Amino acid sequence: MQFAGRPVEDDVTAARWIADARRDDATVGALVPPVFEAYARVFHPAVRYAGDDDVDVPWAEVAAANATVAHPAMEWGSITGLMEFFDQADQSPLWDGAPARGHLPVQLAAAMAEVLRRHTGTPDECWFGVPAELIAADALPLELGGTDYWLVRGPVELAAANMAAEPAEQSAAIWWPADRTWCVVTDLDLVTTYVGGSAVCVAELVAHPGLEAAEVSATQGVDWTADTVNPLPLDAPE
Repeated sequence: MQFAGRPVEDDVTAARWIADARRDDATVGALVPPVFEAYARVFHPAVRYAGDDDVDVPWAEVAAANATVAHPAMEWGSITGLMEFFDQADQSPLWDGAPARGHLPVQLAAAMAEVLRRHTGTPDECWFGVPAELIAADALPLELGGTDYWLVRGPVELAAANMAAEPAEQSAAIWWPADRTWCVVTDLDLVTTYVGGSAVCVAELVAHPGLEAAEVSATQGVDWTADTVNPLPLDAPE
């Protein structure tokens, strides 16, 4: 079995450091090991349809239009006002498609890989975890926090490859270089991606013109209740 032309690895011990280091709570450190100097949160954009083109709509623009506040811990349900805006509705003409959940959009992955290549000594030897619950394979999975992943190896640019069979789209859910200088995680339930790395690396990601990103801490919450600045969604669960 292969993903993006790469065979599935049988030996998953290279990822044990992640399982051993992650926190057991609903924070950034429960996704990305809390061993790094700094952390960034990359917001998956909403999409506005413009003829045959899809236009990325940043969260800051959505927040401004909804009279809510853009900040590092903002949550999609809180800046839009409704949990249903994750899946079933839109705010056209502001945006027509919600941010991708559990999938890092290709344009973001490519921009991140461009930065992250400069911050590892092993850019051509990286590991990528593919969500096992979405794609079947005959191999030994890596178990992390109750989720199984298939592992493949390749250059950092493999982060922008589609790990699913066309026409489906699925990015790697977790990726890191062999020298462990950074780690990227896109949780299946979330519409943002988290990165741990050096302070310089995180600063470059936050400053990249192709990304909407913010520096966060390893203890910041990651679930839909983490936004303490904006009101909770009107249709939030009790």
